[in-house]
Amino acid sequence: MKPFDIVIVGGGGAGLYAAMEAMKTNPALNIAVLSKVYPNRSHTSAAQGGANAALANTAKDDTVELHIFDTIKGSDYLADQDAVEILCSEAPKIIRELDNIGTPWSRLEDNTIAQRPFGGAGRPRCCYCADKTGHTILQTLYEQCLKKGVFFFNEYFALQLSVNGSRMKGLIALNIKTGKVEAFPARTVVFATGGYAKMYWNRSSNAAGNTGDGQAIAYRAGIPLKDMEFVQFHPTGLRKSGLLVTEGARGEGGYLVNAAGERFMSRYAPEKMELGPRDLVSRSIETEILQGRGFDSPAGKYVHLDLTHLGADLIMSRLPQIREMSMYFEGVDPIEEPIPVRPTAHYSMGGIDTDNFGRTVMDGVYAAGECACVSVHGANRLGGNSLLDILVFGRLAGRTAAEEARRFEPAQIGAEELKDTEAALRSYMRPSGHFERYGTLREELGQTLGMNVGIYREASKIRKGIEDLAALSERFRHIRVFDTSDIFNTNLLQVLELKNMLDLAETVASGALAREESRGSHTRTDFPVRDDEKWHKHTLATLDRNGVRLGEKPVSMGRYELQERTY
Repeated sequence: MKPFDIVIVGGGGAGLYAAMEAMKTNPALNIAVLSKVYPNRSHTSAAQGGANAALANTAKDDTVELHIFDTIKGSDYLADQDAVEILCSEAPKIIRELDNIGTPWSRLEDNTIAQRPFGGAGRPRCCYCADKTGHTILQTLYEQCLKKGVFFFNEYFALQLSVNGSRMKGLIALNIKTGKVEAFPARTVVFATGGYAKMYWNRSSNAAGNTGDGQAIAYRAGIPLKDMEFVQFHPTGLRKSGLLVTEGARGEGGYLVNAAGERFMSRYAPEKMELGPRDLVSRSIETEILQGRGFDSPAGKYVHLDLTHLGADLIMSRLPQIREMSMYFEGVDPIEEPIPVRPTAHYSMGGIDTDNFGRTVMDGVYAAGECACVSVHGANRLGGNSLLDILVFGRLAGRTAAEEARRFEPAQIGAEELKDTEAALRSYMRPSGHFERYGTLREELGQTLGMNVGIYREASKIRKGIEDLAALSERFRHIRVFDTSDIFNTNLLQVLELKNMLDLAETVASGALAREESRGSHTRTDFPVRDDEKWHKHTLATLDRNGVRLGEKPVSMGRYELQERTY
């Protein structure tokens, strides 16, 4: 295959914005997007609430500076302040560009873009399209990429980077439709593959495909992963499925209520109440449940998210998808009765270590969006900043790759490397002696992470989790793929995804054990306070022959000094 100038792995918001911006930067470039699902089915479509930007349409006194401060404070002061400044300064431009290319934003009476309150924000600055914001943005970007001539390779599963020493030669991927291993030689590769919170399995809001593929490929190629211990639990997942109930439901005025009928957030965030930051609200719900003030059911303990006082008109106009999901998955109509919710693994603050323009330590390899860690979210992401992150840094990574692509000479990927890769895949179908089943290992992975590396963490539990992960990795060596066919072999895909999650889970647990403090989403019951003297730094995880090796990296400070984080 003729080398591409840029291969983008992932067809969600970050990948599509990167492709669109790269084509705009240099229309002569040959750009490909690889996606394991069709791009308009990428997980960005599940983002309900909106994207933050200091437009000052609803709150006339909102400013970019206030957005910057809210983000740094929300991160528990672990975000890099120069990166946050880029995120918040670019936000108004991004929203207006999306408006200009056709994103159907909800509007105020004066026809300006509507903005709603979101957790941890000092002003209502979250721009939204009802409760389907990610879906509408994704459709808009996909149309633009098709219009500009981006090549799409849909239903391809990225397997590995082809590397010669320190030089990246391109990507090797599995064609899901044919079962053939194919080479994508490239001057540059941009990872935009999303997060890894689906490793928590039955307590996750993530799509089945959010298995950290890009992070795992980079990790195995020697590229560091940063802050992997920080996994955000969203406060309001549906009780049975873990599917997300947008923070916009609380932004519109929803109440959290325990079994005693109390709006219990008055105990934890008396000023912000239900609109405290996500880590705080999740811990508050979990505490209510652990202390016996939750509701009980065969599907587990939970609290109520009460929207009934908002009225039918508001719910049907601004939260139509939430109503539909609640009726379909929980059997409750939020117009008439409260929604049963509990915290659900939702977002990965950690990811591939990049600079502010998406570059990694390997020449020609870039990353953006949830698979990357730039870091603008630090220890805890504010609601409304995730869509913004993928758009701002997707655009920057695409532009940087386009500007730098011609610096790198294209190289071919040899037939022998493809043959070895295909043989490795086939080996899963021919285990000798004792074999393990995918479903058993997958279930145990989710259980041990939920029990030992969840919302509340403690050394003995984390060590138990690390032991379990080591045992699961050993058992994975004997895993068997029962489907030996080539075409749409989903059994093989599941096994490959499980391998990626096992590798990443070890970095999450190792970082959680090392970080002896509580900060943001990382709560250690044995180290309950934030320790700025020892732990105001990023962790870096790299892979060596003994497994995870942890290093560190300083936090980039700016005008905001460390201070206590209260709401």
